[in-house]
Amino acid sequence: EVQLVESGGGLVQAGGSLRLSCAASGFNFDQYAIAWFRQAPGKEREGVSCSLGGHTYYEDSVKGRFTFSKDNAKRMVYLQMNNLKPEDTAMYYCAADPTPWAQVGCRIVAGIDFGSRGQGTQVTVSS
Repeated sequence: EVQLVESGGGLVQAGGSLRLSCAASGFNFDQYAIAWFRQAPGKEREGVSCSLGGHTYYEDSVKGRFTFSKDNAKRMVYLQMNNLKPEDTAMYYCAADPTPWAQVGCRIVAGIDFGSRGQGTQVTVSS
């Protein structure tokens, strides 16, 4: 069973940093697309970053500010977020999916629904 548990969210001032963590179990990192999504109240789910086959993809608004990383040995996925902006405020989710559909979505960082995701961690950026 795929399990994903996020942590690391919080309240931060604009310009600050946070590192989100996702403890993953029940699947092979190399065979899954692994992504971070976010969703703000009243807005559509948005892809933030995705990793697939050694490549990492980013949504345009976070390029240069966010960094996706994985530690296969520790079964951990991270999202380092720097220079945070109020518009980054959202619930952030870690998700994983092995299907070709997810692979397509990963490459374009689409806000599609992955097969497995965690409960989310809230990020709030004050101005």
